Amino acid sequence: METDPLLVSPQENTSPCRGLDTSSCSNPDSGYYGGTLRSRRFSRTATESAACNMIQQDDGDLYMQQATVFIEDAVQYRSINHRVDSKSLRLYRWYYSKICQWGLGATIFVILAVAFIEKPSSLTVTSDVRYRMAPWEPPCGLTESIEIVCFLIFVADVAVKSYLIGWEEFRKNKWLIAYIFVIAFSMLDWMVSLGLHCEEALRVRRLLRPFFLLQNSSLMKKTLKCIKRSLPEIISVMLLLAVHLCLFTMFGMLLFARGKDSNGNAEWQAYFRNLPDSLTSLLVLLTTANNPDVMIPAYSKNRFYCIFFILFCGFGTYFLMNLLTAIIYNQFRGYLLISIQTSLLRRRLGIRAAFEVMCCQGQSMAGINEHVETVNTEMVLKILQGVHIKPFYKEAIIQKTQQCTDGSISANQFQKLFDELDKDTIKQYPPKPDYQHVFLQKLQFIFSHHYFSVAGNVVALANMVCICTALVIDADKAVSERYDYFLGAINCFFIVYYLLEMILKIFAFGFKGYVSHRSNIFDGFVTVVLLCLQITIFATYSFPHPRWDPDVKAFMSLWEMVRLVNMLIVFRFLRIIPNIKLMALVASTLLDLVKNLRAFAGILVVVYYVFAVLGIMLFEGVITAPGNMSAVVNSSAPNTTVNYTATCGTYEQLEYWPNNFDDFAAALVLLYNIMVVNNWQAFMDAFSRYSTPWSKLYFVAWWLTSSVMWVNLFVALILENFIHKWDRIHHSSISDEDQAECQMTVQSMFREFLKEPTEEELLSKLEQHPHLNIKR
Repeated sequence: METDPLLVSPQENTSPCRGLDTSSCSNPDSGYYGGTLRSRRFSRTATESAACNMIQQDDGDLYMQQATVFIEDAVQYRSINHRVDSKSLRLYRWYYSKICQWGLGATIFVILAVAFIEKPSSLTVTSDVRYRMAPWEPPCGLTESIEIVCFLIFVADVAVKSYLIGWEEFRKNKWLIAYIFVIAFSMLDWMVSLGLHCEEALRVRRLLRPFFLLQNSSLMKKTLKCIKRSLPEIISVMLLLAVHLCLFTMFGMLLFARGKDSNGNAEWQAYFRNLPDSLTSLLVLLTTANNPDVMIPAYSKNRFYCIFFILFCGFGTYFLMNLLTAIIYNQFRGYLLISIQTSLLRRRLGIRAAFEVMCCQGQSMAGINEHVETVNTEMVLKILQGVHIKPFYKEAIIQKTQQCTDGSISANQFQKLFDELDKDTIKQYPPKPDYQHVFLQKLQFIFSHHYFSVAGNVVALANMVCICTALVIDADKAVSERYDYFLGAINCFFIVYYLLEMILKIFAFGFKGYVSHRSNIFDGFVTVVLLCLQITIFATYSFPHPRWDPDVKAFMSLWEMVRLVNMLIVFRFLRIIPNIKLMALVASTLLDLVKNLRAFAGILVVVYYVFAVLGIMLFEGVITAPGNMSAVVNSSAPNTTVNYTATCGTYEQLEYWPNNFDDFAAALVLLYNIMVVNNWQAFMDAFSRYSTPWSKLYFVAWWLTSSVMWVNLFVALILENFIHKWDRIHHSSISDEDQAECQMTVQSMFREFLKEPTEEELLSKLEQHPHLNIKR
């Protein structure tokens, strides 16, 4: 029945400035869709008109509810193809209310977090197999009770979604069908767990939990579609990379073959002993994790052997890997623009649908069969009062509506009313206190001037230099030899200055004006915390003096308190960022990227979760404590053991014992360490010795998924976002001060590249709506 999926996440949208544009009211015939707005007549059958009148008689507020919901759909970029009867609209608004959506998000968080407390539990101080105590294991039925509550909430969720989109659309929606199957299979596996008294060897439902996070975000689903579209090009580069690796492996095995002279076989012995070792050595070299270790034995024998390794890294690491980044960037370059274009169409369509519904109400009230082309201003104002949007958006739209003095609004004018959704207010600061005395006015001018903040930054820099000097002087001294008087004295001086600066700024700007600046809130909060810590030091250890050498009198020593104070002072030094234009631009861009890349971070969470659970299933308990190192099982001969001495660079010699798959938290940390690819060959080697050589496939799969695929994906998306924002800001006519106070989302960045949908497109979409029954 519905033509577009309903499950769309709301997106925030702001732009650098706000102003009321009265052109939409003064020029009602101006074209909004790329051309002159032309009158359209919508023909309805007699049955449809009778049904429309009957509905109005049964529920006079139905049109108001429909228009309100369509406007909310437009604001949140949701599809309008859902049921529009009175009961369904009430259910729809309840489902998309903040309480309901926050509750659903909390349920997903809980079902994912269960992995930290269920067996094997992560509730231990350390994951090191040498020191880890037996963890607390939840009793059978505790985590299962949490799971069944979450499953019941998911059942209610899928039932509501299925009802709202209708049976015909449900059959076409693969995500909802998969949602039902995942819930059913998880509940079946849950019943098996209870039947076996929680002693089952495998819980398959743990692998399926990330699906609940994935299906709840349309942006994540769009990301997966984009990855699917990019797979052919990515696979082609992967194949070329595999050919490159295999060819150089063959060359390496021939070049470093075992010779008669045992003293010249160091390269063969360490890295090219057999085909698996050769492939692993060069694969790790592709990530530069074992460079130059892998080259040293051969290079020590003959300097010309370095040519082999340089050619391998030059073509593989610096050409093919960067080519992969370029391909991913090229495939995702238009992703955001296409997504935003779709969101723009949803917004325009929702607004036009609300207008047509109000026209239908006007037609019914007038008792005519012809479609009216305008709506009453009072009706629009009444509907806007019930719309759930941000207050300053609602206020701006209402104010713009009230400027339409002729009492009626056309479709073009109605669309332009909601242009206010694409604008954001430039923050207005409270007025400064009005002092009558001339001397106070001069002081206010001095302490509110920009140079006063610059002077504060200079003092903060001097504070940093003093801390660095003290750290350098005391770096090699024992704790008992440190002279705490110097740090204590300079901390007192600078904290007093920070407090005085805060008081003077409050005097100049007033309290409301002071807290209206985010930098001042940050500054004041850190200053108050520093003052409290310094008072605590005074109360515990008295005032600093030249022979100040106090003993520990509290839960923290003097040195620990001083270190905490110094860390906060270093943290406070971040106040300089807004005052340096380029640094502020980069920092604000990074903050915007965090907001706009949440979907991709969510995908990474899903991948981490699946690989962590899979790693626990495969490798839980395989790493044994060092006390058993004399008998490491040889996986190629299960009934034999071999003596093993920890050699340099191995898992045991580097003491990587906390990195294991014995619980969920430890698995996440281990996967992160592998994603960074520093010494990841040590993990592959250890798990291949403790379990099976085939375990290398798991680690290579994780490296390809995380380090190759997702890191390059993030780099590509960061480049696209940063380039567009950089160009937009440098070509914008907005002042630097306004830019510092404005936030820019992806929608506003791409505004100039978006194409407004034509009137024909909107009318065609409305005619296909399964419940409005609008026809030309």
